[in-house]
Amino acid sequence: MKRVYVNEEWCLGCHLCEYNCAFANSGLTDMVLALKGKPLFPRIHVESSGRITYAVSCRHCEDPICVKSCIAGAISKENDIILIDKNKCVGCFTCMLVCPYGALAPDENGVMQKCELCVQNACGEPACVKGCPNRAIVYEEREA
Repeated sequence: MKRVYVNEEWCLGCHLCEYNCAFANSGLTDMVLALKGKPLFPRIHVESSGRITYAVSCRHCEDPICVKSCIAGAISKENDIILIDKNKCVGCFTCMLVCPYGALAPDENGVMQKCELCVQNACGEPACVKGCPNRAIVYEEREA
């Protein structure tokens, strides 16, 4: 299965992946209207550890503990992609607590969100990959 991978040696820490993610998932067609003067709620997050920067996003695990832990049944696995049904999420944060990668975070309404590989917004490939100027984020299939 194709997944998002981060080559941290190439990450500049520019946060453009976050902006492109937030815009792609905003439902708007104008980036300025979607993002200017508003808090960002991207589904990918840039972290740093000393001199290394890297993007954190959902790894779409083979045996996802977030799916098992969701008390509302809002998280499911379909076609190897972990998805969140925002209408079912009760905002208990259990999935966020159990995720070993820190890939889940609440949106502006307290509903959990995570990378869903841009399957809902028809980008073709994840917006974070398209928007990475240094190609530090890639969408590819790798052997385990």
